[in-house]
Amino acid sequence: MDDINIIKLFLNRDEQAIVETDNKYGGYCFAIAYNILSDHEDSEECVSDTYHSAWNSIPPRKPNPLAPFLGKIVRNISIDRWRKNGALKRGGGQIMLALEELKECTSCKDDIEKELEQRELICAVRRFVSGLPDTERKIFVCRYWYMDPISDIAARFGFTDNKVSLMLSRIRAKLQKHLMKEGLL
Repeated sequence: MDDINIIKLFLNRDEQAIVETDNKYGGYCFAIAYNILSDHEDSEECVSDTYHSAWNSIPPRKPNPLAPFLGKIVRNISIDRWRKNGALKRGGGQIMLALEELKECTSCKDDIEKELEQRELICAVRRFVSGLPDTERKIFVCRYWYMDPISDIAARFGFTDNKVSLMLSRIRAKLQKHLMKEGLL
């Protein structure tokens, strides 16, 4: 079923919307949650919570496409769960590692307190990412949005782990220069 029809089910408060959403996006949502949590049961709960949140958000929202909407919800729920469970007890350290890598090129160590500064930083990162070549953009998003391990990214793109690590290092250096140029560092 396509997104438009799934959203119509949500808008009509038809519980079949959850079934169709799970059929189409269950694996996608689970993969995001599992990359963050590395726990099957917690990941399934986060996916269920995602459907509940989508049910409560649609209406009034009418997200199209549906995938990024669900992806953002499950990612936020999973990160909250990860924080609740204890930072290094779960997740194989992937979240801490990915965030540590980004910390080098942003001043976002909790010292950006004002919402306006945060929005400027987010906009600058979005502009930077949208200007990257396709492969670099996809690798950056896999690592820092989906929290994919470097080995998974390397396998997906047919690269070695070292090549992906080097690419990410270079992208972070470019991001740092971009943020400096924008006056955000």
